[in-house]
Amino acid sequence: MKMLTNLVSGIIVSGWICAIAILSVQNYTAVSVRFLRFESIGIPVGIVLAFAVGVGLIVGAIAPWLWQVTGDDDREEY
Repeated sequence: MKMLTNLVSGIIVSGWICAIAILSVQNYTAVSVRFLRFESIGIPVGIVLAFAVGVGLIVGAIAPWLWQVTGDDDREEY
């Protein structure tokens, strides 16, 4: 089962990488990201998407570990 999980997650990540590569080649428009009062410099869309996917993968990998560490010790393990 673990091998199937690794295969599926690898396919999903490679799909994202291919989509980012295709989009960044086709759309070289510079965008700026705004958050509250802060605004970034003009960056191509592909780079913004690559950073967003990278941050999402890192957070998705760390979140289960954090939930396990901060989980209740009273619950039963099956």
